[in-house]
Amino acid sequence: MNVLSFPTHFVWGAATAAYQIEGAWNEDGKGESIWDRFAHTPGKILNGDTGDVACDHYHRYRDDLKLMHDLNLRAYRFSTAWTRVLPQGSGAANPRGLDFYNRLVDAMLGYGIEPYLTLYHWDLPQTLQDQGGWNNRDVVGRFADYVSLLAKHLGDRVKNWMTLNEPWVIAFLGHRSGEHAPGLKDEKLALQVAHHLLVAHGAAVDALRANVRDARVGIVINLWPYETMHDTEEERATAERMWQVDNAWFLDPIFRGTYPVAPWEAYGAKQPRVLPGDMAQIARQLDFWGINYYARHVVGAPERVPGSEYTEMGWEVHAPALERMLVRLAREYQLPPIFITENGAAFPDEYKGDGVVHDPRRTAYLYAHLEALARAMAQGVNVRGYFVWSLMDNFEWAWGNSKRFGIVYTDYATQARVPKDSAKWYAQTIAEHSLAPL
Repeated sequence: MNVLSFPTHFVWGAATAAYQIEGAWNEDGKGESIWDRFAHTPGKILNGDTGDVACDHYHRYRDDLKLMHDLNLRAYRFSTAWTRVLPQGSGAANPRGLDFYNRLVDAMLGYGIEPYLTLYHWDLPQTLQDQGGWNNRDVVGRFADYVSLLAKHLGDRVKNWMTLNEPWVIAFLGHRSGEHAPGLKDEKLALQVAHHLLVAHGAAVDALRANVRDARVGIVINLWPYETMHDTEEERATAERMWQVDNAWFLDPIFRGTYPVAPWEAYGAKQPRVLPGDMAQIARQLDFWGINYYARHVVGAPERVPGSEYTEMGWEVHAPALERMLVRLAREYQLPPIFITENGAAFPDEYKGDGVVHDPRRTAYLYAHLEALARAMAQGVNVRGYFVWSLMDNFEWAWGNSKRFGIVYTDYATQARVPKDSAKWYAQTIAEHSLAPL
């Protein structure tokens, strides 16, 4: 394979999340989620933004899917809102919510776009949070029921399923630092939440296998490789310790059926309660694995690595770390096929109303990361597809509408969609199965 080319069967797509784009936060019977509550709490979101309207995708999904088709996208990674189909988190289903996702999937298929459905992208029903949220082990069963409901309604058309998106973020940003919903700050709690999330993932795998014929099931993990500034023994030890704490804490249970020894012992009294059978449940065999990659951490570096470019999020642009990480993962774990389920960058794009948005830095970012991905594949890493984050500018969690990751510009005042130069470059790359020139 030419290092800059991709096989013809490679899956090209874009990704979004329900709360970030759908809007219609309380329409047609939808219940309140923890992100609805969090965003409506003064001081939690930059500039007081909310996802109440977001990109209004709930009403504009047909136009958005046509736009995806026009950009040559072959696949769409989206999430379903738990409270849209089960307003109280359990109990009676909401037929209007189910109907929306039925129509969305049908429209997707009508445009020749393959659905890749994420079942949980952070929007827990508030009623379940009021009962303890992910710290309450009963939520594992409620999640399995929700998964079964969607599997029965969409499984005849949707074959690619992801159980959770970024359990590290859910557990630690939501329950240790408090910067994400539900806004709690307790490390012991966060570790128990992380464990219950992994058990829920395993329960969801079982529910999908039971209800969807030929289901292809995976999970999405965000990974930040730790590299060193000076390559000293001390830096290397610190980098490895942090890899174990942040990354192996989720990878080892899923792919080895055990927690990594060093961080487990270091947590001491904060260790989560693990019941008999939990680890086997977590380590259910997967059909694929989704990796979200944006940047690396550099041990021993100042706040910013000298000479490096940084995005609006303050994240370093360094594509070679993606290649090195993928090669390491393939060497250390017995892995199913891999998809890059999120990769992208926020830059301060400007739109002057003339129908064009120039974003050369984003195009260069995507080029470099796809090049690194191709190099990893040339070394034998089994990567099957790539989903750019994100299809369009959207509600960026605690940052509100201030950070633009989209390859399509969203004018929030008018809800106009304007494909950026990066979108046109990406469409050309997809058409040619090799990186279009910059």
